[in-house]
Amino acid sequence: MRLSDKSRVKNAAAALGLIAVIVAAFTYLKVNPRDILLAVPRFAGFFVRNFLPPDFSSLASYIPLIAETIFFALAGTCVSSLLALVFGFLISERTNSIAPLRHTARVVASVFRNIPVMVWAALLVYIFGIGSLVGLCALVLGTLGLLARSYAESADGIPAGKAEALRACGASYPQILFHGLLPEFIPSWVNWTLFSLEINIRASVILGMVGAGGIGIMVQTNLRLFKYAEAMSLIIVLTAMILLTELAVNQIRRRLK
Repeated sequence: MRLSDKSRVKNAAAALGLIAVIVAAFTYLKVNPRDILLAVPRFAGFFVRNFLPPDFSSLASYIPLIAETIFFALAGTCVSSLLALVFGFLISERTNSIAPLRHTARVVASVFRNIPVMVWAALLVYIFGIGSLVGLCALVLGTLGLLARSYAESADGIPAGKAEALRACGASYPQILFHGLLPEFIPSWVNWTLFSLEINIRASVILGMVGAGGIGIMVQTNLRLFKYAEAMSLIIVLTAMILLTELAVNQIRRRLK
């Protein structure tokens, strides 16, 4: 069989496997595709009738909550980045040669990474009550594991040549770290931190819906009170805020290249 024929067979097998997985998932969940197709026009009609045009009359009163959402996303990203930097260096083989400590730090970071932010928020609400402290702590704990692993992988990907040359010249560990590893690590650190900021801006809105502070709780409140047009105005503002964050982050990344 020629190489092109083998590729076609593999692609066909992959496509059939994907279709089989989708069919199995729909069957297990008892979801009828026909119901989905019928629901789309009903939802579109409901959306147009109730959410449009948006009502911006009360938007000024929500500005403090919007600012709160932005600031605890920024604070959560900064705090988690600093903590993850420590964990990342403990996990990385390039910066930590003590295997037991490295494995312990990896397990702790994995626990943080595998518990969703919403679960952290739901647990913390019972401890601290409703407020921005819950959102901040949930973002820190939820982001810590992701950034720790990302930082560790970035550190492991740094070529060892410069560090080995410094070690051969008798440089101490702090000198190797600050002069051999950090200059190569900083661009990746900035990129991953900015990426987590994008995620946290979105997450901070969702966290508000479980009482973790910010504007999310007002979106949910308006929906529950059937104030759909007012909720739509907040959705538009939040969407614009997220898009502006992405644009700003992309500009920073371009300048760092």
